Amino acid sequence: MILLLVQAEAAQSAAQARWALWGDYALADPLMLAALPLALLAYLLGRRRAFGRISVTGGVPRSARARFAWVPSVLQLAAVVCATLALARPLRSNVEHDVRSEGVDIALVIDRSGSMQFEDLEQGKSRLAVVKEVVGEFARRRMTDRDNAADNVALISFAHYPRMLCPFTLDVDALMGFLDKVELAKREEEDGTAIGVGLAKAVSVLRESDAKSRVCVLLTDGENNIDDITPAAATELAAEERIKVYTIYAARYLFQYDPFQGWRPTRESADTSALEQMAAATGGRFYRAADKAELEKIYAEIETLERTPRSEQRFEETYDLYPWFLFPALLCALGAQLGRASVWRRLS
Repeated sequence: MILLLVQAEAAQSAAQARWALWGDYALADPLMLAALPLALLAYLLGRRRAFGRISVTGGVPRSARARFAWVPSVLQLAAVVCATLALARPLRSNVEHDVRSEGVDIALVIDRSGSMQFEDLEQGKSRLAVVKEVVGEFARRRMTDRDNAADNVALISFAHYPRMLCPFTLDVDALMGFLDKVELAKREEEDGTAIGVGLAKAVSVLRESDAKSRVCVLLTDGENNIDDITPAAATELAAEERIKVYTIYAARYLFQYDPFQGWRPTRESADTSALEQMAAATGGRFYRAADKAELEKIYAEIETLERTPRSEQRFEETYDLYPWFLFPALLCALGAQLGRASVWRRLS
């Protein structure tokens, strides 16, 4: 019997829930419940006739069989109730929601040239230190997102040459470990600002991605001064691959070297036309940050812009539970008939 009930619970049903009860339970044919008042009325009438046939003699104790003469009627009533509930076809629903969202593959490209040592974005911190903090928080949010798909993020740094520090990954701890190790270019031969080379490296990495949306966020504090690959040529490569490029110029001042006073800030402005053209030609945006707060706002805006819509699918399966009531109905009906045919034969 237990095995039959377990199997019945797992039996999938083609019926549709028409009357919700509570939780995952419902009825497919609730109109069948109209038989319950009729069954109760029949039971009460039967009890009344039964009492009318039994004569009560004062002072004479009734036997145990007489005292429990109501048992067959109650069993019969229980059988009708259970059968009615079975006919109402109780169901258990199993509803699942499948939320799908296409993630974004993001290549983070960071300038580590010698000029990133200047402390004009936040007092007491180099440009590179501030950038690492802001970029790290951006990456952590994108890689641990719960509302949309978590993103694959890669990390590239550049000065004279590009460095692939971390390939695309969903492991935020691994990416943060590589980000913490980004250092300024220390030797003269590796120093420089090769913006075109850095973007070209990002394009070569993103080219292998099959994500629907591929994005490069390139940050620098200066003008391109190495033309192994020009910014224009790298931009053309990105446009051909349909890679969106966001460019960020992060610096408050343009520094110049004074033989007597060392590096000094000037009132001059850097030429950001190459960065602006990169963004415009690929569908991205160009930003300028003069301090940490502005830099945080920029990455927050990029985070808002690069969102993919969610698609939600709802799956519902129903399972028949009528055997839970049908088998007890049969047992109660059988018990009532056996009782009337044996123990309570003369009293019924």
